[in-house]
Amino acid sequence: MSESDSSQGVGSGAGPVPTTAEEAILWTDGAARGNPGPAGCGAILKTADGRVLSAESQYLGQTTNNVAEYKALLLGLTRALEAGVRRIEVRADSELLIRQLKGEYRVKNEGLKPLAAEAKALLARFESFRLQHVRRELNTEADQLANEGIDRGSAPSSSAPSSGRARASSTSKSGDK
Repeated sequence: MSESDSSQGVGSGAGPVPTTAEEAILWTDGAARGNPGPAGCGAILKTADGRVLSAESQYLGQTTNNVAEYKALLLGLTRALEAGVRRIEVRADSELLIRQLKGEYRVKNEGLKPLAAEAKALLARFESFRLQHVRRELNTEADQLANEGIDRGSAPSSSAPSSGRARASSTSKSGDK
């Protein structure tokens, strides 16, 4: 166990970087309230032992749940590549998404074809990948992020500007670049 104490080898000497891993599990979810309707996506990238490398949600505007599912995957795969992940397991509760990417279902919808092609191109950049369909109740964290994305974008413009939601989306100070 003391092998990790060695300061010889690759690294800065400051210890392991907490935002990188060669292997990771990506949980993704997309949601639309109405179909189409206000939509959001969420992606959580974790190490095998559960350490969170990245957790992000986005508001997508008016779109379908299937577009939101693909956007969640694209977001997560991009973050995984940025973090240096080489081997990834994707877990999503969209059977359509997983089966289309595995080639078990054809991508018939013209709007999904470029998203599927982009997802396949990103997946090809990994040393290895695995696609797994999971039950919705096992994907609650990504689902929560997808819904936060919708909430952030569809909040009434008359709401109080100092709500907790403003902290989640962005902060700025005068004088910032």
